Amino acid sequence: MATPRIAVTLGDPRGIGPEIVARALADPAVAAAGEFVLFGPRGVLPDQQVVSSGDWSPTDGVAAAGRLAGEAIRLATEAALDGRVDAVVTGPIDKAALHAGGWHFPGHTEMLRDLAGVPSVGMMMSAERTASGGSLRVLLATTHLPLRDVPAALTTQLLVDQTELAATALRRWWALESPRIAICAFNPHASDGGLFGDEEGRIYAPAIRMLLEAGHAVVGPVPADTVFSRALRGEFDVVIAPYHDVGMAAFKTASFGSGVNVTLGLPFPRTSPDHGTAMDIAGRGVASASSMIEAILLASRLAGHFDTSAIRR
Repeated sequence: MATPRIAVTLGDPRGIGPEIVARALADPAVAAAGEFVLFGPRGVLPDQQVVSSGDWSPTDGVAAAGRLAGEAIRLATEAALDGRVDAVVTGPIDKAALHAGGWHFPGHTEMLRDLAGVPSVGMMMSAERTASGGSLRVLLATTHLPLRDVPAALTTQLLVDQTELAATALRRWWALESPRIAICAFNPHASDGGLFGDEEGRIYAPAIRMLLEAGHAVVGPVPADTVFSRALRGEFDVVIAPYHDVGMAAFKTASFGSGVNVTLGLPFPRTSPDHGTAMDIAGRGVASASSMIEAILLASRLAGHFDTSAIRR
């Protein structure tokens, strides 16, 4: 494949997104990884050519920041769907600002799903290197939900669908012929035979049976207090986590600064850093670009394995 052309959104203009994008693009490995098209408000990176999502001034409020950040995502997605770019990397956004700006989505993942017109997506965190040296990939079966809503959202079909998204991605993008998949339990000790809840028997058991019958190499339910350490030792290629924080707490502890958010199920690769807007340090020149660098490098790698001809219009 030719050098990939990658869209990069700047994120919320009040946060560290613009500065870490600029710092990442100056990295030699990133510069060699692709051609880059930036999407975001005019005036945020005066030294860079940007496909404008509108005008920005530091005196503008929260709603304006969210509106412009959301419009940049829309424009980048449109470019990917039209085949003008091969992958999308998104800078961090402020979800409250996104809502105030008229984009009523819980986050990037759900917004990209609707903009791309696909029925379902998966949110997988990927770190090819971690503090322990091994790799770690965690797919969040449910994403941005209040904890009280998770039990109702976590269904047998959801576990099956999300696991199959992960298996397809690992085969297609990571060239793993038969990915080893661990499904993380919902309750402590995987409920100890029903002592601490019935989700493992009522929801997990039929899901795992269906996945095994479909030929997937799945193990579970594996208790949360052991599954991530086993994955870090190389036993599993991905862990399917039942809800956001059980997966993210383990992932960020092991890989903060090198982790990447990958959206599965889109007709193009999308990645982002594993952190937020960090507005408390924005503009001070101390924000690390390490996760943005990893996000761009992974997007380039995924674009090399992704046949975009089917979506070119």
